Amino acid sequence: MAAGALSTLGLATSLPASPSPAPKPSPGWRRGLDHQRIADLGDGRFLNPVLSGDRPDPAILKDGEDYYLTFSSFESYPGLLIWHSRDLVNWQPRKPALTRNIGSVWAVSLEKHKGRYFLYIPVKASPQNDIYVIWADHIDGPWSDPVPLGLHKHIDPCHAVGEDGSRWLFLSGGDRVRLSDDGMRVIGEVEHVYDPWRYPEEWDVEGFAPEGPKIHHIGNWFYMITAVGGTAGPPTGHMVIAARSRSIHGPWEQHPGNPLVRTESAREAWWSRGHASLVQAPDKSWWSLYHGFENGYWTLGRQCLLDPVEFTPDGWFRMTGGDLSAPIAKPGGGSALPHGMALSDDFGTLALGTKWSFFRPDPDESSRARVADNTLFLKGKGLAPSTGSPLLVIAGDTSYRFECDIELAPGGTAGLVLFYDDKLYAGLGFDAERFVTHQYGIERGRPANPHGRRMRIRVTNRKHIVSFHTSGDDGRTWLKFDRGMEVSGYHHNVRGGFLMLRPGLYAAGPGEAKFRDFRFTALGD
Repeated sequence: MAAGALSTLGLATSLPASPSPAPKPSPGWRRGLDHQRIADLGDGRFLNPVLSGDRPDPAILKDGEDYYLTFSSFESYPGLLIWHSRDLVNWQPRKPALTRNIGSVWAVSLEKHKGRYFLYIPVKASPQNDIYVIWADHIDGPWSDPVPLGLHKHIDPCHAVGEDGSRWLFLSGGDRVRLSDDGMRVIGEVEHVYDPWRYPEEWDVEGFAPEGPKIHHIGNWFYMITAVGGTAGPPTGHMVIAARSRSIHGPWEQHPGNPLVRTESAREAWWSRGHASLVQAPDKSWWSLYHGFENGYWTLGRQCLLDPVEFTPDGWFRMTGGDLSAPIAKPGGGSALPHGMALSDDFGTLALGTKWSFFRPDPDESSRARVADNTLFLKGKGLAPSTGSPLLVIAGDTSYRFECDIELAPGGTAGLVLFYDDKLYAGLGFDAERFVTHQYGIERGRPANPHGRRMRIRVTNRKHIVSFHTSGDDGRTWLKFDRGMEVSGYHHNVRGGFLMLRPGLYAAGPGEAKFRDFRFTALGD
């Protein structure tokens, strides 16, 4: 078929088989695996974020010389991937702690008590919300099956131990509840113990919404750090406030410097900063981990930020990193682990829960996927990404491309997507006869497919401008698909759900689609 005829079917003329130029590094960040940005600048400084992409509600645990960190995983399973560091700047993934779908996982509490690890997990689920607990004797598991605690009206638990050894969960809204000595059930009723500081009425916020309490026992004080102002909405809404008490039982004294962190202008590098914890570095200095949206990139979700903390002679503390737009001296001591993970995949193994996760999976979802001979075999499900539980990765760069070789089963459909949720996604799929374009969470044009049941698809997302290319000769030549997209609106403030726009792949209809040689490349800014 002539190249001119191809363009009438929704394809542009073929491109020469020349290698793509190497992307230039962004000013500021170093580049690591798959050219992804990394915080450690290699000169004793780092540049936020320490973990890019969708890393909201950080839950940090210091365990001797090791630091463990996990984040809200919402509708993605396996979920609650544990990250490991020895210097607070460089982080390595370990294993997911949660494999059974119990609902949309929000801000958790990661704790160690008397040699045992605990995760307290709030979920939004049907028929009712709850908070679950799981435990393990090793950070890599195996983790126990989730146990519901019957807390249906609260989110964001924080485990705390009082001066008398009592165990508690502090909850959203300034409430708390007593835990049993083994930490596996609640004792008594929820009680209100704290009225958070209120911001000036004229500030632009999403809502009061006191949430994300974190309790730290440092010296003779218990410090309570709380998020108020709403976690999204106006960029100036989310903030960090603090209070302290001599006892876990109160009374709580408001920090005279509240709020300790707040985005004051939409011109700042990081929006909606909040949900903070304190942690002590190897050199005994203090730091705070919290999240924020990158300016202009709601689509990347809330990313993990590290801010230096200074204690003052009056026993209070303050954050000293400013708006976090500039490099900061790294914490002292510790050692740097190799940071991050490659998103490219030759499918030699099935990296479920570390690299890949299903969106809102059924109980037997993992049985859909298997690998053999460097091929991912993915059983079709549903008719489109909206009903097909796509397999997704977290990308943390503002520009990137990803591509994969895809071979269909007879009667099947498959493709690559940029997926927010089942109501909002974009992408390109195909069956043996025609393409299918995914846009705004619906299936639109269906131009003819000249490649048949096997092709390579490339998706390029360059600062929200999305283009698609296809190849029928294993990537030697590429055809530009005649449908470009702009996806800056595929985010929480449009759709809700607190998610991010994730690259991934899907298979629909009968049989197993075959995916080979998934390649991801960050492109710089």
